[in-house]
Parts: sequence; structure tokens; C-alpha cells
Amino acid sequence: MNMSIKWNALAQTAGISFVVTVAIVTVFALGIMALSRRETAVAAGSSGKGTVALAGASLCFAACAAAVLYGLSLIAA
Repeated sequence: MNMSIKWNALAQTAGISFVVTVAIVTVFALGIMALSRRETAVAAGSSGKGTVALAGASLCFAACAAAVLYGLSLIAA
């Protein structure tokens, strides 16, 4: 039985996994930052900037949720 490891495929998979992980963590961190800015804007009495920050945070969290659901669908299929 001849077993060999496809090193190129392994490196590609590891590289893509790393890049996607960093991207998802960055988007989540941006969502947390947007929520923080919303709280600051609401505390200062500025309602317009708070709404924009809330929309941005919602978009970031929706993107993270979509990535997680896509990953789960790949695993379940």
C-alpha cells in the first residue's frame, strides 16, 4: 500500500483556513467596535450616528453568521 501526502493541497487548505479565520475575526471585531461607537453616540445624545453604527454592526454580525452557516452546511453535506 503506497500512501503519500499531497503537500501542496495541505498547504493550500491551511493557508485558506488561516485567511478565512482572520477575516471572520476581523469582521466580528469591527461589529463590536461599531456597537461601542453606537453606545458612545447614544450617550452623547447623537441619534443619527448611533443608527449608522448599529446598521454597520448588524451587517458585520450577519456576515459572521452567514460564514458560520456556510461552514456548517459544508460539514453536513
